[in-house]
Amino acid sequence: MNWVAPIKDDTTLEKFKQKLREVDDKYYILFEIGVGTGLQLQEILKFRNKDIRDKDSIEASIGTKNIKRTFQIPQELKEIISQYTEGKDPEAYLILGHSGSPAPLSREQAYRVFKNVGKSMGLNAIGAQTMRKTFAWRYYKETNDIYYIQNLLNHASPSITYRYIGEKPNVEVVLKKMTPEENERSRYMLYKDNAGKNRIHALTEELIHIERELDNPTNNDAFYGRVDCLLAELEELMDNFKNTK
Repeated sequence: MNWVAPIKDDTTLEKFKQKLREVDDKYYILFEIGVGTGLQLQEILKFRNKDIRDKDSIEASIGTKNIKRTFQIPQELKEIISQYTEGKDPEAYLILGHSGSPAPLSREQAYRVFKNVGKSMGLNAIGAQTMRKTFAWRYYKETNDIYYIQNLLNHASPSITYRYIGEKPNVEVVLKKMTPEENERSRYMLYKDNAGKNRIHALTEELIHIERELDNPTNNDAFYGRVDCLLAELEELMDNFKNTK
């Protein structure tokens, strides 16, 4: 399975939207809603015109446990939706499938169009999650609030959210905002079956192995490049850890 990434460049994002519009307005609207709210593709495809027209927010169930979350609709997006739904049957699906059919667009068709448009632009990391990841990345960059995104997307930890949006964790922010309950759980999990010491030991052993490999004459330059990147990230993480009270 190919890695799906957010679209981080504004110019590329706008070009992608316009390419979708050239295929059909419905794909453009679909993408605008996903990027503007953080709603999942399958949730948007369920909407009828009345469900989203003139709304300031949308409540949706996410995850296998159907946890309720409220997704805000920015004013600019609200106006785009209003124009698109003007004069349409309130009971009809917002994003229709085949011409003349009352059925909604399928997830598979939406995915194919997104993927094909991405390929036409040289973007290989486009998929069904592109909208949501782009929303999450942009919100994080504007606010630096990883915890809002974590809660909205129902992720178990900030580290999962950082990986989801393709960003390096801000350890200082994470450590400072850990709740007493989270700290207590971490202590329990690290003590349980010596898990903490075992994890540290495993990391130490891996670093020792890498240290030995530095003298291996068969390594290519790419190996040393990876090691350099790894050490730079570890050094930054360690500095953040030591400097966070």
